[in-house]
Amino acid sequence: MKERIVIPTVENSGLDARISEHFGRAPYFTVIDLDEEGNVISINTILNTGEHFGGRGKAKDQILTLNPTVIIVQGMGPGALMGFQEAKIAVLRSNTEILKDIISAFKEDKLEELTEGCHHSSQKEMYCR
Repeated sequence: MKERIVIPTVENSGLDARISEHFGRAPYFTVIDLDEEGNVISINTILNTGEHFGGRGKAKDQILTLNPTVIIVQGMGPGALMGFQEAKIAVLRSNTEILKDIISAFKEDKLEELTEGCHHSSQKEMYCR
């Protein structure tokens, strides 16, 4: 089965990019397409144009337009998580930082489903890990 994976990243450097600690505050989203055998067939990095970066709307809505089958994160707010769950898009959690290692773990079915979103206080941003 073909997969389209979206991962929030802190830089635009393909499979050498590092995952962002939190989905909505990632400067970039890296989109990785895999063929039926799990081979990478394309890698594209797009800017996060959501409200956290001076744009409009939520990062979740931007990602939904890309038609992902999987989102891989380290943390995500409950609203975004619920939106992806309602859209029947798998949200997986990675403890690995580099995309090539994350993709390897995905292919080996070593990533767990993210079942709870991060909750943030208004005074200090806290990331779930």
